[in-house]
Amino acid sequence: MTGTGVATVGNCRIAYRRAGTSGPPVVLCHGAGIDDATVSWRHTIDALAEDYQVYGIDWPEYGNSTGSVSHTLETYVDVLEGFLETLPYERVSLAGISMGGGATLGYALRHPDRVEQLALVDSYGLGGRLPSALPWKMLGQIPGITEFGKIACSVSSESVRMVLDSLVADASELPEPFVEDVRTKLMEPGSIQAFKQFQRNELSFNGRVATNFVDDLESLTVPTLLVHGRDDPLVPVDWSIRAAKRLPDAELDLVGNCGHWTPRERPKRFNQSLREWLPDHRHTPQIQYPKGQIPGLTRASD
Repeated sequence: MTGTGVATVGNCRIAYRRAGTSGPPVVLCHGAGIDDATVSWRHTIDALAEDYQVYGIDWPEYGNSTGSVSHTLETYVDVLEGFLETLPYERVSLAGISMGGGATLGYALRHPDRVEQLALVDSYGLGGRLPSALPWKMLGQIPGITEFGKIACSVSSESVRMVLDSLVADASELPEPFVEDVRTKLMEPGSIQAFKQFQRNELSFNGRVATNFVDDLESLTVPTLLVHGRDDPLVPVDWSIRAAKRLPDAELDLVGNCGHWTPRERPKRFNQSLREWLPDHRHTPQIQYPKGQIPGLTRASD
């Protein structure tokens, strides 16, 4: 059973997709740019729904969420905290991609006792310098260029694939439904405004980023899965490799022939990895109290 809902967090109305009626709770957090819960997690929500209670949230001014906020990673951590307080669970598992990964990591560092397990997917927040920061930052300074580019890129499936070619391993291999999801977002008025503000607040002209949790990783006791596309052109795969070495309880899963959008480029591969990592629903009470930590296993890379 899949549906939607809205939670009030401060002055924001946070929209979310909801699926599953039993099992441990899992909250999915999407990334920045042209994204929302449906774009990144369309297949993952359905794949988890049989055995988990799944929530895929839209960040403020993304998807169907509204509310004026300062678009920084710290703000997103606050929003996630507020959203989780509206749910009837003492502990949840969290999964976040890119910017959403940074937000889930920030929350886990702040409230490790509230997080059962954590999955970071091509995650932001694991390094101090982002190679792609400068061009993104420069484009954001030119008045109207982002809006013009957004319109131009949404003209056809082929133009959308050209945009995605800078984010994925092979845009020509992408299934048409993924391309259409991105095209729909490109055509929505104002769908890039939150990302422009995030760029201004988090990215610098020298390539450094405002949020870097590397020095905090050794203190995080939450079992953590790191999934990263080997060919990610946006967030360096070395970030996840280094994080896996520093985290006390971590598992690293590198996905071959995959770029930055792992849940959509390799959905079956990703969903299998995530399901194997999450708490075993067969042995978890069907109420709000998931079992304790379970150890991660070393998984072979592609």
